Amino acid sequence: MAIVIKVENLSKQYRLGNVGTGWLAHDVNRAWHRLLGNEDPYLKIGEENDRTQKGRSEYVWALTDINFEVNQGEVLGIIGSNGAGKSTLLKILSRTTSPTTGSVKIKGRVASLLEVGTGFHPELSGRENIFLNGAILGMTNQEIKKKLDEIVDFAGVERYIDTPVKRYSSGMYVRLAFGVAAHLDSEILIVDEVLAVGDAEFQKKCLGKMGEVSKGQGRTVLFVSHNMQAVKQLCNNCIILRNGRLVEFGELTSTINNYLAVDTQINLRKSWHLGEAPGNDIVKLLEVYIHYEDGASAEDGNFEITMNLGVSIKYKVLKEGYSFIHGANIYNNEDVNIFNSHDVTSSIRSEKRNVGLYEATMWIPGNLMSEGFFSMSIALFIPTPFEIFVYTEKIISFNVVDEMKGDSARGHYTQGFPGYVRPLLKWDANKIIEK
Repeated sequence: MAIVIKVENLSKQYRLGNVGTGWLAHDVNRAWHRLLGNEDPYLKIGEENDRTQKGRSEYVWALTDINFEVNQGEVLGIIGSNGAGKSTLLKILSRTTSPTTGSVKIKGRVASLLEVGTGFHPELSGRENIFLNGAILGMTNQEIKKKLDEIVDFAGVERYIDTPVKRYSSGMYVRLAFGVAAHLDSEILIVDEVLAVGDAEFQKKCLGKMGEVSKGQGRTVLFVSHNMQAVKQLCNNCIILRNGRLVEFGELTSTINNYLAVDTQINLRKSWHLGEAPGNDIVKLLEVYIHYEDGASAEDGNFEITMNLGVSIKYKVLKEGYSFIHGANIYNNEDVNIFNSHDVTSSIRSEKRNVGLYEATMWIPGNLMSEGFFSMSIALFIPTPFEIFVYTEKIISFNVVDEMKGDSARGHYTQGFPGYVRPLLKWDANKIIEK
């Protein structure tokens, strides 16, 4: 396989603070050092891009010493938490910004979809922007015309194709931008997290198209996403960025598992003071926590798979006369919604609560969930007509582990099990008596 992208010792430095402040002095200093044949003095300073820490330097390294290669036809996943340097890397590969040090060698034309608005002129129509992007890639008008109907059909914006794109919704913008990037002739396709703007049907369509251009057309795809399921579905290999550094580059499954083990945080309890609690003037959420039946928690965040788990929510009703129900959404480490649970018994639906403090507990039976990392969102709402009083997204998180004690759905099988849930179901096995 031919190497189409080679990144060597790549670093990118930014200066914090107000743009322009102090730059003249720094530029003069840099020029003086160049004249003397010395290294740029500002490359020796700066801090790692850890957004959780208050730094002391006015310079920060968004990327530090990045090295990797990508082969033709490969789909490379790039994962990392917010601020890890993913978008900066893609901007450098797309040549919309330059590296501070190091080099990037690219063989072939690059089509990029980095963020809503990139590559489109807002005053031009959708049709004009298609021709503009094709011209930038070096295509002739005749070549672009052959692709035009396919792009418009894929994006589903035929009615608005001659309308200036500044009047498009963000979803329409992304649909057309992806259609342009995926269908015009380029050897390399770079896609950032912008697919999150589209609806579920269009995301599925985009993933299918990226798989088609890599496997069927031999094009190379670089794909950034927080959706681990999408990365697993599409990519061959994966790199992890953390605080601007490449910490792992390798086989997909093990890389994602290592990322999730380090970059996901366990949070077994969340509480608020009344003044800052989520909610409205009717009800405020005060606390959410997960525990065993006896009330004890798992200090290390690892709950045994065979045990019943309770998720308790405490809230305060501020105005009487309203009825609402409790709800929870449970997600796995691939951001897949495993199941939902709503307390929809008739008594709960009709009960109009008085002012006061309340507690509700949802019980998850043992031997239902699979092993792994899970997060949970909590809501208080009226189902009909639908109205949300409280919604907290992925407010608690925890691990489920199988220590193979007693009756678990794994038994004594030591290999990993597929599947999002692992219920311990009843099986009957009987010998058939032949007549």
